Amino acid sequence: MEKFIKHTGIAAPLDRANVDTDQIIPKQFLKRIERTGFGKYAFFDWRYLEDGVSNPDFVLNLPKYANATILVAGRNFGSGSSREHAPWALQEMGFKIIIASSFGDIFYNNCLQNGMLPVILEKPDIDVLMANSLKKTAYKITVDLNEQLILDQDGFSTNFEIDSFRKNSLINGLDDIDLSLQMRNKILEFESNRDPRW
Repeated sequence: MEKFIKHTGIAAPLDRANVDTDQIIPKQFLKRIERTGFGKYAFFDWRYLEDGVSNPDFVLNLPKYANATILVAGRNFGSGSSREHAPWALQEMGFKIIIASSFGDIFYNNCLQNGMLPVILEKPDIDVLMANSLKKTAYKITVDLNEQLILDQDGFSTNFEIDSFRKNSLINGLDDIDLSLQMRNKILEFESNRDPRW
């Protein structure tokens, strides 16, 4: 997993509450067994018109968000099913960070497992980021995981909370397999003693 320490990127707004995982990646696109290829289907029903053409009214299709890496979303983002494809699809769209006032629990953990940072902020802070990302062009936010700090070039600044174990895993680029492999010597020792013991 790629390390996440600090990131500055363009923020894109998705001012909708209760965006569930079926809206993030609809069920008809879950037939792949690879972890790749889902980005083009993210937000499919909003992103495209019936004939497959890009929907000009969907905010994330606007040219000023083409290179966005931070998504500012409404409350209860990622609710619904446990599909891990949702963070995979968002990552392939280019997002590294999702900021919302609340998340679906499983989606939140799936993001962390896949090296994406979900940040929970109070609604007044979300409102500032949402408004700025809507009215400004190439509105940039810096997210510093070490300091647990979000700031912009206009003087906005706020701290966020994150579990210390998850923070350490992201900063060091450790997924569950990497964490297990840190115990490699003990695992090998157990395996070598297992046969004689049983």
